[in-house]
Amino acid sequence: MTSQLRVDHDGAITTVSILTPAMAPAFFTELGEVFGALAKRAELRAVILRADTKTFSYGLDLPAAFAAWGPSLSGSGLAAGRTALWQLIRELQATITAVADCPVPVIAAIHHWCIGGGLDLVTACDLRICTADARFSVREIKVGMVADIGSLQRLPLVIGDAATRELALTGRDIDATRALSLGLVSQVLPDRAALDEAARTLATEIAENPPLVVRGVKRVLDQATRGVVADGLERVATWNAAFLPSEDLGEAAAAFASRRPPVFKGR
Repeated sequence: MTSQLRVDHDGAITTVSILTPAMAPAFFTELGEVFGALAKRAELRAVILRADTKTFSYGLDLPAAFAAWGPSLSGSGLAAGRTALWQLIRELQATITAVADCPVPVIAAIHHWCIGGGLDLVTACDLRICTADARFSVREIKVGMVADIGSLQRLPLVIGDAATRELALTGRDIDATRALSLGLVSQVLPDRAALDEAARTLATEIAENPPLVVRGVKRVLDQATRGVVADGLERVATWNAAFLPSEDLGEAAAAFASRRPPVFKGR
Protein backbone atom coordinates (compact mmCIF):
# COMPACT_ATOMS: atom_id res chain seq x y z
CA MET A 1 0.00 0.00 0.00
CA THR A 2 1.33 3.43 -0.95
CA SER A 3 -0.18 6.90 -0.66
CA GLN A 4 -0.77 7.27 -4.40
CA LEU A 5 -1.34 3.72 -5.64
CA ARG A 6 -2.74 0.44 -4.32
CA VAL A 7 -1.37 -2.83 -5.66
CA ASP A 8 -3.47 -6.02 -5.45
CA HIS A 9 -2.03 -9.34 -6.58
CA ASP A 10 -4.46 -12.09 -7.55
CA GLY A 11 -2.55 -15.01 -8.96
CA ALA A 12 -1.15 -14.09 -12.36
CA ILE A 13 -3.09 -10.81 -12.56
CA THR A 14 -2.15 -7.63 -10.69
CA THR A 15 -4.45 -4.62 -10.32
CA VAL A 16 -2.88 -1.21 -9.75
CA SER A 17 -5.43 1.35 -8.50
CA ILE A 18 -4.80 5.09 -8.56
CA LEU A 19 -5.82 6.66 -5.25
CA THR A 20 -5.58 10.37 -6.07
CA PRO A 21 -7.44 12.27 -8.83
CA ALA A 22 -4.39 14.38 -9.77
CA MET A 23 -0.73 13.51 -10.19
CA ALA A 24 1.36 14.97 -7.40
CA PRO A 25 5.16 14.59 -7.52
CA ALA A 26 4.88 11.54 -5.25
CA PHE A 27 2.64 9.85 -7.81
CA PHE A 28 5.43 9.65 -10.37
CA THR A 29 7.92 8.30 -7.84
CA GLU A 30 5.52 5.58 -6.74
CA LEU A 31 4.48 4.74 -10.30
CA GLY A 32 8.07 4.03 -11.28
CA GLU A 33 8.65 1.98 -8.14
CA VAL A 34 5.48 -0.08 -8.55
CA PHE A 35 6.04 -0.95 -12.19
CA GLY A 36 9.74 -1.55 -11.59
CA ALA A 37 8.75 -4.15 -8.99
CA LEU A 38 6.07 -5.68 -11.23
CA ALA A 39 8.62 -6.20 -14.01
CA LYS A 40 10.47 -8.61 -11.70
CA ARG A 41 7.44 -10.84 -10.97
CA ALA A 42 8.00 -14.00 -13.00
CA GLU A 43 4.44 -15.22 -12.34
CA LEU A 44 2.84 -12.03 -13.65
CA ARG A 45 0.73 -12.39 -16.81
CA ALA A 46 -1.38 -9.22 -17.00
CA VAL A 47 -1.83 -5.87 -15.22
CA ILE A 48 -4.99 -3.80 -14.84
CA LEU A 49 -4.49 -0.06 -14.25
CA ARG A 50 -7.59 1.65 -12.87
CA ALA A 51 -8.58 4.44 -10.46
CA ASP A 52 -10.35 4.34 -7.11
CA THR A 53 -11.30 8.01 -7.26
CA LYS A 54 -14.12 10.02 -8.82
CA THR A 55 -12.10 10.34 -12.01
CA PHE A 56 -9.30 8.40 -13.66
CA SER A 57 -6.94 11.37 -13.69
CA TYR A 58 -7.11 15.14 -13.93
CA GLY A 59 -3.44 15.06 -14.90
CA LEU A 60 -0.65 16.94 -13.17
CA ASP A 61 -1.45 18.43 -9.76
CA LEU A 62 -0.33 21.94 -10.72
CA PRO A 63 -0.16 23.53 -7.24
CA ALA A 64 1.81 20.57 -5.88
CA ALA A 65 4.07 20.55 -8.95
CA PHE A 66 4.89 24.25 -8.68
CA ALA A 67 5.47 23.88 -4.93
CA ALA A 68 7.88 20.96 -5.41
CA TRP A 69 9.49 21.83 -8.71
CA GLY A 70 9.09 25.59 -8.88
CA PRO A 71 12.82 26.42 -9.13
CA SER A 72 13.31 23.90 -11.94
CA LEU A 73 10.15 24.94 -13.79
CA SER A 74 11.03 28.62 -13.57
CA GLY A 75 14.50 27.76 -14.87
CA SER A 76 17.11 30.48 -15.14
CA GLY A 77 18.71 31.20 -18.47
CA LEU A 78 21.96 29.63 -17.31
CA ALA A 79 23.03 26.08 -18.06
CA ALA A 80 22.58 24.76 -14.51
CA GLY A 81 18.90 25.72 -14.35
CA ARG A 82 18.17 24.33 -17.80
CA THR A 83 20.03 21.12 -16.99
CA ALA A 84 18.01 20.66 -13.80
CA LEU A 85 14.78 21.06 -15.77
CA TRP A 86 15.97 18.59 -18.42
CA GLN A 87 16.82 16.05 -15.72
CA LEU A 88 13.41 16.50 -14.08
CA ILE A 89 11.59 15.91 -17.35
CA ARG A 90 13.68 12.83 -18.11
CA GLU A 91 12.94 11.43 -14.64
CA LEU A 92 9.20 11.93 -15.11
CA GLN A 93 9.36 10.37 -18.56
CA ALA A 94 11.10 7.32 -17.11
CA THR A 95 8.22 6.65 -14.70
CA ILE A 96 5.71 6.55 -17.57
CA THR A 97 8.10 4.48 -19.67
CA ALA A 98 8.23 1.96 -16.80
CA VAL A 99 4.55 1.27 -17.56
CA ALA A 100 5.25 0.86 -21.28
CA ASP A 101 8.20 -1.41 -20.50
CA CYS A 102 6.20 -3.73 -18.25
CA PRO A 103 6.94 -7.17 -19.75
CA VAL A 104 3.27 -8.21 -19.70
CA PRO A 105 0.24 -6.41 -21.18
CA VAL A 106 -1.15 -3.48 -19.19
CA ILE A 107 -4.87 -2.74 -19.53
CA ALA A 108 -6.04 0.78 -18.68
CA ALA A 109 -9.61 0.90 -17.34
CA ILE A 110 -10.63 4.57 -17.62
CA HIS A 111 -13.64 6.38 -16.20
CA HIS A 112 -14.69 10.04 -16.22
CA TRP A 113 -11.78 12.40 -16.99
CA CYS A 114 -8.42 11.37 -18.43
CA ILE A 115 -6.50 14.61 -18.97
CA GLY A 116 -2.92 15.62 -19.69
CA GLY A 117 -0.62 13.38 -17.67
CA GLY A 118 -3.45 10.86 -17.38
CA LEU A 119 -3.45 10.51 -21.15
CA ASP A 120 0.35 10.20 -21.16
CA LEU A 121 -0.12 7.32 -18.73
CA VAL A 122 -2.80 5.41 -20.65
CA THR A 123 -0.99 5.73 -23.97
CA ALA A 124 1.87 3.83 -22.32
CA CYS A 125 -0.56 0.94 -21.72
CA ASP A 126 -1.18 -1.84 -24.23
CA LEU A 127 -4.98 -1.74 -24.17
CA ARG A 128 -7.49 0.89 -23.13
CA ILE A 129 -11.19 0.53 -22.30
CA CYS A 130 -13.46 3.17 -20.79
CA THR A 131 -16.87 4.06 -19.45
CA ALA A 132 -19.44 5.95 -21.49
CA ASP A 133 -18.82 9.08 -19.39
CA ALA A 134 -15.07 9.12 -20.13
CA ARG A 135 -13.54 12.29 -21.51
CA PHE A 136 -10.01 12.68 -22.88
CA SER A 137 -7.80 15.70 -23.53
CA VAL A 138 -4.21 16.55 -24.40
CA ARG A 139 -4.54 19.53 -22.09
CA GLU A 140 -0.93 20.73 -21.78
CA ILE A 141 -1.26 23.40 -24.47
CA LYS A 142 -3.89 25.09 -22.30
CA VAL A 143 -1.36 25.55 -19.51
CA GLY A 144 1.52 26.85 -21.64
CA MET A 145 3.41 23.59 -22.07
CA VAL A 146 4.46 21.20 -24.81
CA ALA A 147 3.32 17.78 -23.53
CA ASP A 148 6.58 16.12 -22.57
CA ILE A 149 6.08 12.78 -20.82
CA GLY A 150 4.83 10.61 -23.64
CA SER A 151 1.53 11.47 -25.30
CA LEU A 152 3.09 13.27 -28.28
CA GLN A 153 5.32 10.24 -28.89
CA ARG A 154 2.86 7.40 -28.23
CA LEU A 155 -0.53 8.84 -29.20
CA PRO A 156 0.26 9.01 -32.96
CA LEU A 157 1.00 5.27 -32.82
CA VAL A 158 -2.48 4.71 -31.41
CA ILE A 159 -4.75 7.18 -33.23
CA GLY A 160 -2.59 8.46 -36.08
CA ASP A 161 -0.85 11.74 -36.82
CA ALA A 162 -3.82 13.86 -37.94
CA ALA A 163 -5.99 13.11 -34.91
CA THR A 164 -3.03 13.62 -32.57
CA ARG A 165 -2.34 17.03 -34.09
CA GLU A 166 -5.99 17.99 -33.68
CA LEU A 167 -6.03 17.10 -30.01
CA ALA A 168 -2.57 18.42 -29.15
CA LEU A 169 -2.96 21.76 -30.93
CA THR A 170 -6.50 22.54 -29.70
CA GLY A 171 -6.48 20.99 -26.22
CA ARG A 172 -10.13 20.10 -26.82
CA ASP A 173 -11.99 17.35 -24.99
CA ILE A 174 -13.28 14.27 -26.76
CA ASP A 175 -15.89 11.86 -25.46
CA ALA A 176 -15.89 8.07 -25.30
CA THR A 177 -17.64 7.70 -28.66
CA ARG A 178 -14.97 9.75 -30.44
CA ALA A 179 -12.23 7.93 -28.55
CA LEU A 180 -13.65 4.61 -29.74
CA SER A 181 -13.86 5.82 -33.34
CA LEU A 182 -10.22 6.94 -33.23
CA GLY A 183 -9.05 3.64 -31.74
CA LEU A 184 -7.89 5.28 -28.50
CA VAL A 185 -10.08 2.76 -26.67
CA SER A 186 -11.29 -0.64 -27.83
CA GLN A 187 -14.43 -0.92 -25.68
CA VAL A 188 -16.91 1.49 -24.10
CA LEU A 189 -18.78 0.19 -21.05
CA PRO A 190 -21.91 1.65 -19.44
CA ASP A 191 -20.54 2.16 -15.91
CA ARG A 192 -17.62 1.51 -13.59
CA ALA A 193 -18.86 -1.91 -12.46
CA ALA A 194 -19.06 -3.05 -16.07
CA LEU A 195 -15.64 -1.46 -16.73
CA ASP A 196 -13.98 -3.40 -13.92
CA GLU A 197 -15.63 -6.62 -15.06
CA ALA A 198 -14.55 -6.09 -18.67
CA ALA A 199 -10.98 -5.31 -17.60
CA ARG A 200 -10.87 -8.47 -15.51
CA THR A 201 -12.28 -10.56 -18.36
CA LEU A 202 -9.71 -9.15 -20.77
CA ALA A 203 -6.84 -9.73 -18.33
CA THR A 204 -8.02 -13.29 -17.66
CA GLU A 205 -8.24 -14.06 -21.36
CA ILE A 206 -4.68 -12.81 -21.83
CA ALA A 207 -3.43 -14.68 -18.74
CA GLU A 208 -4.82 -17.98 -20.06
CA ASN A 209 -2.51 -17.85 -23.06
CA PRO A 210 1.09 -19.19 -22.99
CA PRO A 211 2.87 -16.64 -20.77
CA LEU A 212 6.21 -16.58 -22.57
CA VAL A 213 4.44 -16.20 -25.91
CA VAL A 214 2.38 -13.29 -24.58
CA ARG A 215 5.56 -11.58 -23.40
CA GLY A 216 7.15 -12.30 -26.77
CA VAL A 217 4.22 -10.84 -28.71
CA LYS A 218 4.38 -7.64 -26.66
CA ARG A 219 8.14 -7.39 -27.07
CA VAL A 220 7.99 -7.85 -30.84
CA LEU A 221 5.13 -5.37 -31.27
CA ASP A 222 6.97 -2.77 -29.19
CA GLN A 223 10.28 -3.21 -30.98
CA ALA A 224 9.16 -1.41 -34.13
CA THR A 225 8.44 1.83 -32.27
CA ARG A 226 10.72 1.69 -29.22
CA GLY A 227 13.50 3.75 -30.81
CA VAL A 228 11.11 6.32 -32.27
CA VAL A 229 9.47 6.89 -28.89
CA ALA A 230 12.81 7.09 -27.06
CA ASP A 231 14.19 9.63 -29.54
CA GLY A 232 11.01 11.71 -29.31
CA LEU A 233 11.11 11.77 -25.53
CA GLU A 234 14.69 12.99 -25.49
CA ARG A 235 13.90 15.64 -28.10
CA VAL A 236 10.90 17.06 -26.19
CA ALA A 237 12.89 17.07 -22.94
CA THR A 238 15.55 19.18 -24.66
CA TRP A 239 12.90 21.47 -26.18
CA ASN A 240 11.16 22.12 -22.87
CA ALA A 241 14.44 22.55 -21.02
CA ALA A 242 15.11 25.41 -23.43
CA PHE A 243 11.65 26.90 -23.88
CA LEU A 244 9.28 25.85 -21.06
CA PRO A 245 10.13 28.72 -18.69
CA SER A 246 8.04 31.60 -20.02
CA GLU A 247 5.67 34.40 -19.07
CA ASP A 248 2.86 32.33 -20.57
CA LEU A 249 3.59 29.44 -18.19
CA GLY A 250 3.41 31.85 -15.26
CA GLU A 251 0.18 33.29 -16.64
CA ALA A 252 -1.30 29.80 -16.89
CA ALA A 253 -0.44 29.12 -13.24
CA ALA A 254 -1.87 32.47 -12.12
CA ALA A 255 -5.05 31.97 -14.13
CA PHE A 256 -5.50 28.48 -12.70
CA ALA A 257 -5.11 29.79 -9.15
CA SER A 258 -7.56 32.64 -9.81
CA ARG A 259 -10.00 30.43 -11.74
CA ARG A 260 -10.00 32.77 -14.73
CA PRO A 261 -9.18 32.31 -18.42
CA PRO A 262 -5.48 32.85 -19.18
CA VAL A 263 -4.30 35.60 -21.52
CA PHE A 264 -1.28 34.32 -23.43
CA LYS A 265 1.10 36.80 -25.09
CA GLY A 266 3.80 34.58 -26.53
CA ARG A 267 6.48 35.75 -24.11
